[in-house]
Amino acid sequence: MIENINREIDVSFFRIRTNKSKKIIEDFLSYADVKINSSRPWDMQVYNKDLYGRVLKHGSLGLGESYMDGWWDAKALDAFSYKTLRAKLDKKIPGGWIIVTCILIQTILNSQRLSKSFEVGERHYDIGNDLYENMLDKRMVYSCGYWKNTNSLDEAQEAKLDLICRKLQIEEGMKVLDIGCGWGGFAKFVSEKYGAIVDGVTVSKEQVEFARKFCRGLPVQIKLQDYRHIEGQYDRIISIGMFEHVGCRNYHTFMKVVNRLLSNDGLFLLHTIGRNASVRSNDPWIEKYIFPNSMLPSIKQIGISIENLFVMEDLHNFSNDYDKTLMAWFENFDLNWEKLKSKYSDRFYRMWKYYLLVCAGSFRARHFQLWQIVFSKNGVLGGYTSIR
Repeated sequence: MIENINREIDVSFFRIRTNKSKKIIEDFLSYADVKINSSRPWDMQVYNKDLYGRVLKHGSLGLGESYMDGWWDAKALDAFSYKTLRAKLDKKIPGGWIIVTCILIQTILNSQRLSKSFEVGERHYDIGNDLYENMLDKRMVYSCGYWKNTNSLDEAQEAKLDLICRKLQIEEGMKVLDIGCGWGGFAKFVSEKYGAIVDGVTVSKEQVEFARKFCRGLPVQIKLQDYRHIEGQYDRIISIGMFEHVGCRNYHTFMKVVNRLLSNDGLFLLHTIGRNASVRSNDPWIEKYIFPNSMLPSIKQIGISIENLFVMEDLHNFSNDYDKTLMAWFENFDLNWEKLKSKYSDRFYRMWKYYLLVCAGSFRARHFQLWQIVFSKNGVLGGYTSIR
C-alpha cells in the first residue's frame, strides 16, 4: 500500500516537473514563432517528453544529442535553426555546466596546441573520403562556394577558387602556399589554370593521400604537416577554412608564421568563418561531435592578431553563400545515403544531417559570417583594387 502511494507520488512529481520544463521550452520557442507538435515545417515534433529537461540541463549539447537519439525532429531543420537563432534563443536557453566547463577549458588550456593539432584531422577529415566524395563538388572543396551568377555547387566552388586567384593577382610561375589544403582542390585549380607552383599542408592523412593522387603530374607538393613547421618563402599564401582550427591563443602565432613565409611584396588571403562577438569556446555539440578543438574568430580577434604584421587590404563578407553551400551539401549527402549506409550508422546520418542543416540556418540567420580577407606585409603601393 505504502509502496503504491510512493510510486504514485513519484509519478505525479515527474509529471509536474516534465510539464514545467515543457512550459519553459514552449515559452522560449514562442519568441521565435516555433511551436511544439504543430504542423509548420519549422515546428518541433517531440517524441520523448524527457527532451525538455535534457535541453534545460545541457543546452545546445542536449538539443543536438537528443536529435541524434530521435527524441525530436523538424520537417525543415534548417528553418528551425534559422528562426531560433534569428530570435537569439541561444542567448536565452541556459547551457548548464557543460558550457561553463568548455569556457574554462579554453581559457586555462590551449586546445589547439601543437600536440593536439592532428586530432581534428583524425576525428573529422579522416572519417572517410567516400563520405566527402558523395557530398562535395567534383573538386572536393570543403568550404563556402561563391554563388554569384551561378546555379550549381560545382560552378560555385570553381567561381570561389577563381575569385581567390584574382584577389591574389596570381601569375604563372608564382610559388603559392596553401595552409589547410584539404583534398587539393585549390592546389590543382591554381596550378592548372594559373600556372602556379604549389605547396599544400594538411593535418589529415586521408586528405594527403587523396590530394597527392588528385594533383599528380602537376607542380604540386602535399605534406602532412602543422602550419608551425612550414619553412620556405612564398609569393602568395592562402588559408581556406583552416583558421577555424587555430584557436584564439594561437592567432598571433599563426600570423607570425605567415608573415615569416610571405615575400615582402606578397599577398595573403584568409578565408574563414567568423562570429559577431569574441569568444573563447565553441558550441559544445559541434566541439564534441564535429570539430574538436575548434573556435570561430571575431573581427576584433583577427585585428589584434595582425598588429605590426600585416595591412588589411580588403574584407569581403558573403556569408549567405554558405547557407546555399550547406544546403547543396546536404542534398548530395541525403541523395547518396544509400551508397553510404552500409558503412555509417543511422545515428551518424542524424548527426550529419543536424550538423549541415543547423549550420545552414545559422548562416541564414547571420549568426555566423564568412570572410575573405586580403593582407599585405607593407601595404600595396598605389592601393589595392577590390575584386568581387
